[in-house]
Amino acid sequence: MVRKALTLAVTAAAAITLAGCGSHDSPQSGAQAPAVLPSASMLPSAEPSVTPTSTPTPTPTTTATAKPPQKLKIGTKGPAVLALQQRLTELGYWNGEADGKFGGTTQQAVFALQKAAGIGRDGSVGPKTQKALDDGVRPKARSKAGSGYLVEINLKKQLLMFVKDGEVIATLNTSTGSNEHYEYKGDTYLADTPTGHFKVGRQIDGVRHGPLGDLFRPKYFNGGIAVHGSPSIPPYPASHGCARVSNAAINWIWATGKLPLKTPVWVYRS
Repeated sequence: MVRKALTLAVTAAAAITLAGCGSHDSPQSGAQAPAVLPSASMLPSAEPSVTPTSTPTPTPTTTATAKPPQKLKIGTKGPAVLALQQRLTELGYWNGEADGKFGGTTQQAVFALQKAAGIGRDGSVGPKTQKALDDGVRPKARSKAGSGYLVEINLKKQLLMFVKDGEVIATLNTSTGSNEHYEYKGDTYLADTPTGHFKVGRQIDGVRHGPLGDLFRPKYFNGGIAVHGSPSIPPYPASHGCARVSNAAINWIWATGKLPLKTPVWVYRS
């Protein structure tokens, strides 16, 4: 009997122990509830959250500004200059061989384009000149279809144009009479280029040492007035009366037969 009583006591104690370990049932009356460990979601954060009282100022976004295109001018080299030269040639502005180098000959062609477009004559290619290129600006001839082949010199625009049946086929920058007075051997003269219809009457394949300066490979069309080469061809009237073109341009004229004897030359102010 004593052994049986001990067995029953041990069994009852075991039952009380099992009821308090991990059971989901409520503990028996009079038993202390086991301590509950907090989960991670119940633990306070290291830095308690704070509800902002005002909207934070956003950080400004920096927008990259596009770099303006390079202005093409004397001394510039590269593909952009090559494309410029090819476009000038396409539009009839003679500028020598396209070599990707912006030199004096290319500048002369740019002067001619700017004159035809009626924009500033600085000899460089900025936005306005580029627009004239893109728009395909060409000068207009005064002669009409059926007029044949001739050279026109527009004194207002300061352009020398080779024209066939009313269509301009090539254009050069020129500098004609300054319309200023000058003195020669005690007399005063006006440096003008007379208007009218003329013809090339004589020419010199060399340098003519004239009383007012040298004329390179001149082609005379009105007495002592000629189309001739010169090292100085500004984009405005500056001569004593002749139609100056660059030395490179007069060499091209001679080499290609662009201005043979008896060629009509129309000089006008439009």
